[in-house]
Amino acid sequence: MPIRIQDDLPVREILEKENIFVMDENRSLHQDIRPLEIMILNLMPLKEETELQLLRSLSNTPLQVNVTFMTVESHESKNTSLSHLNKFYQVFSEIKEKRFDGMIITGAPVEQMEFEEVDYWNELMEIMEWTKSHVHSTIYLCWAAQAGLYYHYGLQKKPLGKKMFGLFWHKVLNRKIPLVRGFDDLFLAPHSRHTEVAIEDIHACSELTVLAESEEAGLFLAMADEGRKIFVMGHPEYDRVTLDGEYKRDLSKNLPIEIPVNYYQDNDPDNKPYLMWRAHANNLYTNWLNYYVYQSTPYDLYGTPF
Repeated sequence: MPIRIQDDLPVREILEKENIFVMDENRSLHQDIRPLEIMILNLMPLKEETELQLLRSLSNTPLQVNVTFMTVESHESKNTSLSHLNKFYQVFSEIKEKRFDGMIITGAPVEQMEFEEVDYWNELMEIMEWTKSHVHSTIYLCWAAQAGLYYHYGLQKKPLGKKMFGLFWHKVLNRKIPLVRGFDDLFLAPHSRHTEVAIEDIHACSELTVLAESEEAGLFLAMADEGRKIFVMGHPEYDRVTLDGEYKRDLSKNLPIEIPVNYYQDNDPDNKPYLMWRAHANNLYTNWLNYYVYQSTPYDLYGTPF
């Protein structure tokens, strides 16, 4: 799939070296098709790393996708340069009159705070409400999934006894639903979080359909409103070394951290991490773009009500 991004986005060179088809703005203007408009609200501190992970994840269908990055106005990023944000990101006040086929809201390292204590919570609530009328399908990742479940359905998160950290086995439920089409019965996916929404609370919510869960890690994937809202409690977008970097970062800060589960060969952090979730991660994003965005979004984003 050709991904259309700004010509000078720094991660473009990495994507091209990986043989991912990145289309420049000039070429896209000469194609007589309507590309999908995808918004990514990037709440992660290392924004360029997350950009690369998500663009990789969106690169496996023949569809053309225009990607727009958004950041929150009510929080000052300390880990990404202001010049990068000013050049490649928009804020909600600049795009709130627009409509998008799909949206991804990333996780954020604020899960141990109460939602109302997060400095951009009011802005995020406004954005989540806006998605109901301006975005055809929204994916909520990790902390954003917890935030979305709380905002839309009043489901509370709770602290875990220790960090849910590593690769965990999940079982597919509701196999006939297209979002998990092509999944194996059991699959591995990364988790990295200190809190959760109890799986029994999610099952008890009649508006939610659980599609994949883990005996150890709880929820991985749920949806509502026929795919208008999709909640992913893990991090399928993570690359091979993301958990490795988090583990060694926490060790260097003397934070309590255990070796990520099912991740290193022989459970030895000196060995190269296993990459055992990429195929299912790609399948998830491909199914989302195909079945819940491309095949169901109106051709005229502005003339057809969602």
